Amino acid sequence: MDTTAPALTPATRALAWCLHLLVVTLLVLAGARAVADGRPDAAIIVVAAAVFALVYAAGALLPGIRRRRRAAVWWLVAMAAAWLVLLALSPDGVWVAFPLYFLQLHLLPRRAGLLAVAATALAAIIALAGHRGSFSTALVIGPALGAAVAVAVVWGYQALYRESEQRRRLIEQLTATRADLARAQHDAGVLAERERLAREIHDTLAQGLSSIELLLRAAERALPGGPEAAVDYVGQARQAAVDNLAEARRFVAALSPPALAGATLAGALERLCATTSARHRVTAHFRVTGTPVPLPTAHEVALLRVAQSALANTVRHADATTAALTLNYLGDHVVLGVVDDGTGFDPGQPLPRRSEDGGFGLAAMRARMRSVGGSLSVESAPGHGTALAARLPLVTRGADEPDADS
Repeated sequence: MDTTAPALTPATRALAWCLHLLVVTLLVLAGARAVADGRPDAAIIVVAAAVFALVYAAGALLPGIRRRRRAAVWWLVAMAAAWLVLLALSPDGVWVAFPLYFLQLHLLPRRAGLLAVAATALAAIIALAGHRGSFSTALVIGPALGAAVAVAVVWGYQALYRESEQRRRLIEQLTATRADLARAQHDAGVLAERERLAREIHDTLAQGLSSIELLLRAAERALPGGPEAAVDYVGQARQAAVDNLAEARRFVAALSPPALAGATLAGALERLCATTSARHRVTAHFRVTGTPVPLPTAHEVALLRVAQSALANTVRHADATTAALTLNYLGDHVVLGVVDDGTGFDPGQPLPRRSEDGGFGLAAMRARMRSVGGSLSVESAPGHGTALAARLPLVTRGADEPDADS
């Protein structure tokens, strides 16, 4: 089954009803004039007009005429035969050629439709000449002009329809593209949020739980011979759990870290060094250089998280005894430095994205610094400790600063 005509729209339905009305009017006119003129073959003309009307109505009512080209061709042939009979009986039948033009152009391929229109116009001209008994240019103008108008109207409508279809397809493509883009943005947002969550969990909850684990192990070792020391370790573990719980609550609420609540970045870093020194076998010192200036919360959070992660790596992996943490305000940028006297490592060796204990380590710190427009550099060598520097452009705190954990 091959479709020969586009689906009907309100506009095409209106045009179809106009065509039906035109055909009925022309047939009634032909029969009425034959009766009014008292022609002896008036009854035959009325019958021929009725036959044409029945053939036309059959095609208009059958949906297969529009959907199958072969059925449309046979319907046009039947109408042409009925029309030729009417045309041979009455010169008024020539006006029925006009709606035939539209049907032929609408239901047939362009070339076949054009040939059918030309043949119909030629038959109308010959019939008019036969009825009048003479041939003149005036006989040609009417059918030819009607054919030209029909061709222009139908081809113009088809061009508009094709353009409308192209626009409809373009709109559908744009809609689909927007949907794809929305899905891609959603997926990217989900991945970014997962990355953020991974960094936050590593820098806060995971490190806090690791600290609790180390303290409880120390308490276990101290229990047989030193209950006071064990109690002290357990107390520190309890305090670490309290701090970790506060981090979790703030983290879920997407607020700034508790260490920064009502405090400066320098104060938070100093407390971090004090807590690290009290809970672990590492003496951490803190120092500020330059003139401190307020930073956007996102920058303070990034520097604090990097410091937490760096000191946690020092405690767990470096086997260090001392660590120095400095916050340097250097005019147009601020630098956080963390130096330890641990075992160090070879920075030239590729580091895995995830450490053996499931953490994210240096990769997470670099990603965090890049997210706020900063950078991270690491210098180390086996047996010579590690020096880490996190550098950020010095941007003062503004009213439109981003969220703390974005």
